[in-house]
Amino acid sequence: MMDWTDRHCRYFMRLLSPGALLYTEMITAAAIHHGDAEQLLRYDRSEHPLALQLGGSDPAMMAEAARRAAAAGYDEVNINVGCPSDRVQSGQFGACLMARPAIVAECFRAMQAEIDVPVTVKTRIGIDDNDSDEFLARFVDVLSAAGCGKFIVHARIAILDGLSPKQNRSVPPLNYERVFRLKEQNPELEVVLNGGLSNIEQVEMVLGHVDGVMIGRQAYHHPYFLAELEQHFNSRWQMPQRRSVVEQMIPYIEAELRKGERLGRITRHMVGLFAGMPGARAWRRYISENAYRDGAGVEVIREAVDAMPVAA
Repeated sequence: MMDWTDRHCRYFMRLLSPGALLYTEMITAAAIHHGDAEQLLRYDRSEHPLALQLGGSDPAMMAEAARRAAAAGYDEVNINVGCPSDRVQSGQFGACLMARPAIVAECFRAMQAEIDVPVTVKTRIGIDDNDSDEFLARFVDVLSAAGCGKFIVHARIAILDGLSPKQNRSVPPLNYERVFRLKEQNPELEVVLNGGLSNIEQVEMVLGHVDGVMIGRQAYHHPYFLAELEQHFNSRWQMPQRRSVVEQMIPYIEAELRKGERLGRITRHMVGLFAGMPGARAWRRYISENAYRDGAGVEVIREAVDAMPVAA
């Protein structure tokens, strides 16, 4: 979710799902080492439980980033071995590291030696021509031998030569069965499935085979799906109305605007809240046309709500 999610998105998502484990977008260990680590690792306390997702292949730099993450209070540090973007490949991390499990294992050991919170791995089921149960099993075996007990598996291969990052999110076919077999063969590991999950029936089916699910694009484009999932698995929780979620965001937005943040950087994560409801287009359009104006404030949010039918 590089260039998609951020701390504003996570604050918004937490209002929709109090029980989900939230993950940051991938942040590189080099960015934390060379850049403004405090700003990169910043989050609101309400986001807990929260995992930091790291990209990198230098064990010392990854260990330093993990140390800073633990000191900042993150609940988990995740190594991204799934991202297929060009800049990730050029930096020798992300999905291309599936072909170099020993390096990932070295990073894992260096990181876990420094922190008490869990270090986990997010991966694909394969890369390029390495599209087999055996390839995935070898990768997982090396990491589990190093001590990794949790794997988040995007149930598609990554085609690093020939497909764009966008195409890699949809063109390679989903193969849930491979992930199911991985769990079946490694019952002691925690296996979480990611990729293509868009309704509660799918989630229920998948949870019959693995330990958890990760929701990415569906949660971003249809964020209320998180509230529906939360209510399905926690029937005692009172699912909020969409309009009440908007109202709950306003104090946060006002506080961020006072710190110098621009409205559009927050509201861009909220445009899908009314997806599928009457007036959703009016909501999206009003925010898109007005949230980026100089000096735009929370009145834009209220006016966008007023532009929709009462039933929305």
